[in-house]
Amino acid sequence: MPKKARELTALDVKRLTHGGGRSATIHAVGGVAGLVMQVTPSGAKSWLLRARAGGRRREIGLGGFPDVTLAAARDKAREARAKLEAGVDPVLERRTARSALAAAHARGLTFADAVDRYLEKRLAEFRNDKHKRQWRSTLDLYAAPKIGGMLVSDIALQDVLRVLEPIWSEKTETATRLRGRLESILSWATVAGHRTGDNPARWRGNLDAILPKPSKVATVENHPAIALDDAGRWFAELRRREGMAARAVEFLALCASRSGEVRGAAWGEIDLSKKLWIIPASRMKMRAEHRVPLTDEVVDLLKALPRFKGSDFVFPAVRGGALSDMSLSAVMRRMQEGEVRAGRSGFLDPRNGRPAVPHGLRSTFRDWTAERTDYPRDMAEIALSHSVGTDVERAYRRSDMVEKRRAMMTAWGRFLRGEAAAKVVKLRGRS
Repeated sequence: MPKKARELTALDVKRLTHGGGRSATIHAVGGVAGLVMQVTPSGAKSWLLRARAGGRRREIGLGGFPDVTLAAARDKAREARAKLEAGVDPVLERRTARSALAAAHARGLTFADAVDRYLEKRLAEFRNDKHKRQWRSTLDLYAAPKIGGMLVSDIALQDVLRVLEPIWSEKTETATRLRGRLESILSWATVAGHRTGDNPARWRGNLDAILPKPSKVATVENHPAIALDDAGRWFAELRRREGMAARAVEFLALCASRSGEVRGAAWGEIDLSKKLWIIPASRMKMRAEHRVPLTDEVVDLLKALPRFKGSDFVFPAVRGGALSDMSLSAVMRRMQEGEVRAGRSGFLDPRNGRPAVPHGLRSTFRDWTAERTDYPRDMAEIALSHSVGTDVERAYRRSDMVEKRRAMMTAWGRFLRGEAAAKVVKLRGRS
């Protein structure tokens, strides 16, 4: 029967030293059969459990001293012996766990890397450069500091909440868009095999049980528009201004188009002989081709524009490429500043008192059709390239009323010029 080792105390263990020579010195410490302390020539101490597993001798490391105390070493030794008695080899178990962890990290993908790989494939599908920048900037600003270094496989609901909750009430629109982007990236990561389980950024049946509805915590503010009574004076002031950006704003106003549609307009989209501007689906918000009837006034404006060699943009920037959104906004901002310097209140939205912006001109057009004309609502909505009616109604509607809209846009141009504002062409059959 093997000799049972004397149980050493914590002080005894602390006093153990190397016995000399190049090999480590082994000291039995007692308390658990096979538990020893190994002391190297340098004086470093560690715990080992000597045992047999499957007929093979094992030396199972239990950690270094003093990080692992004598009491903790005995607990670990008892746990290892219990596994051996149950037929589990702790050494093989540990190797398997390490291999699984290494494999998981090899397969693992951080959220920051997932963003890069997702956007590498998807950026080409986005409509414009501004959208691309917004996608990246919101993720970099709000998500990366919180979860950028996490493996996508580890991201859970609470991690998504850490990103969203600080801005959900104060920056609701941004937070809502960010949530959708998080969901898209994590969905891609799941399909690509980097994570499993539910998507923690999903809204329905998930985040909607924790976060308040966006409509409950934020009010939607429309883009400031020009009051109808100020439209004529504003348009006259605009036409007195020079520069490509001013002409782009004039074109935008007469066509009631979006800034991005105007800034990206190409000569290849415009047929001056047919007085038609056809915007391809790839450049439209609704992802459907949109035909814009050009009035005689708009055609004259286009014919007067200079054309630059090597550029197909109708309204090119000075250094080439398309005008920026800020360049159009700057035109209206300077007009407002001029009004204030002259001692006038300027061109303010009658509802919120804020200075009008280019996109607000579409609201001015919509107010004009509703309050000053008899044109049908659907015609005005089509002019604004809004979706009109149900899916079934749109499927059966074959006409976009382009010629009727031409008459409406002609009347709109007269209104902006202050000419016979009350005279509106009425459609046949309408009272």
